[in-house]
Amino acid sequence: MTDIYKYCPESENKRYLVRLTTADDCADLLKVYSDEKAVPLFNGDNCNGDDFHYTTMERMKQALDFWQFSYENRYFVRWTIVDKNIGEAIGTIELCGEKQRGILRLDLRSDYEKKAVILDLLWLCDVLFDYFDIVVTKAVPQAAERIAALEEFGFKPYSEKIIGHDGTEYGDYYVISAV
Repeated sequence: MTDIYKYCPESENKRYLVRLTTADDCADLLKVYSDEKAVPLFNGDNCNGDDFHYTTMERMKQALDFWQFSYENRYFVRWTIVDKNIGEAIGTIELCGEKQRGILRLDLRSDYEKKAVILDLLWLCDVLFDYFDIVVTKAVPQAAERIAALEEFGFKPYSEKIIGHDGTEYGDYYVISAV
């Protein structure tokens, strides 16, 4: 397995391309992170209070700069999801953690928060699960489409709490064994 921080894999199918996020994604991703229907479904756990609701190009650029810094310093990887039919970024995927447990964050524009889309993206990115023993992802109770997709893919409710840097306990996670 290659070092994900030296060579970041891309993946694609007929509909979507998943590739490392770049500064060129700023305008498209602002549509995602300013989407008031989508923001409540994002996972801001353990992110120092960031709710990922960005309403200006300047704030979106700051986030992109931080994501690039985090990749260069081996904290996490953030990929952009491009809908190839419209040639536009419609969300991001982040993966972080240690070998034992990876955390998958999936941020989508609200018009893409559909079971079929999420399943398609999970199948497209399942190779990323090879980096971890288990992968957990958050799905709040109101994210019915996401929960249905996760369960169909093989995720189960995670009985453990995720413990943040400051000791805060986070719930509403689903887990899948990656080995």
